Amino acid sequence: MKLTLVGAGPGDPDLITLKGVRALAQADVVMYDALVHPDLLNHCRPDALKVYVGKRRGAYSCMQEDINPLIVHYAQQYGHVVRLKGGDSFVFGRGYEELEYARQHGLDTEVVPGLSSSYAVPASAGVPLTTRGLSESFWVVTGTTKAGQLSADLTLAAQSSATVVVLMGMHKLPEIARLFAESGKGETPVAIIQNGTLPEQRVVMGRVDTIVARVGETQIDNPAIIVIGAVAGLAVDQFVELVTAAVTE
Repeated sequence: MKLTLVGAGPGDPDLITLKGVRALAQADVVMYDALVHPDLLNHCRPDALKVYVGKRRGAYSCMQEDINPLIVHYAQQYGHVVRLKGGDSFVFGRGYEELEYARQHGLDTEVVPGLSSSYAVPASAGVPLTTRGLSESFWVVTGTTKAGQLSADLTLAAQSSATVVVLMGMHKLPEIARLFAESGKGETPVAIIQNGTLPEQRVVMGRVDTIVARVGETQIDNPAIIVIGAVAGLAVDQFVELVTAAVTE
């Protein structure tokens, strides 16, 4: 009985690791999330059981409290379970909780890291998280805590000179923008990247003081990543036309 946590990468199915592909090919059961590209399931054996356990804000096919015992159930019934999770399962993916639960119930475990959307999606939009003279570090922060509140770490991040990457924060964008503006960052560039690394990727650029209005104009929405910092302004000329074209089509 075994659980293998596999990071599926940021969206583009070509960005999964070779080790992840091999794990899928060996799996008896694959439990996959909402942000996993469906083409990745083509790497599974034809006889493998494929179980959707996606969770998105406002739409849950399966709660985390149900997923943990399901992993153990399928491992006991079939043998090798691959838990396929978007990005990297240890970056806001609750992978460690699943790993510990499996270990406590006697399963062997393995972790196959994946490309995290926190850095891969900005890269796909031409936004470097660090570059000499502009940013020497970056924060990755969740937009919402388990209690549904804005993360207190964002207050600290807003006071730093680092690039700030916010995951799962679009529904909190007005609060986030207000927090950064109150920290004297109203003119700081912001990039919002929707469907990063996929053909339908869209990018909206602005500044802390204007980004909420820009999102309203372009109707950009989840799944999206927010990048705040001087480096976010580097891709403006490259992507403004793409967003404008997408909005007018």
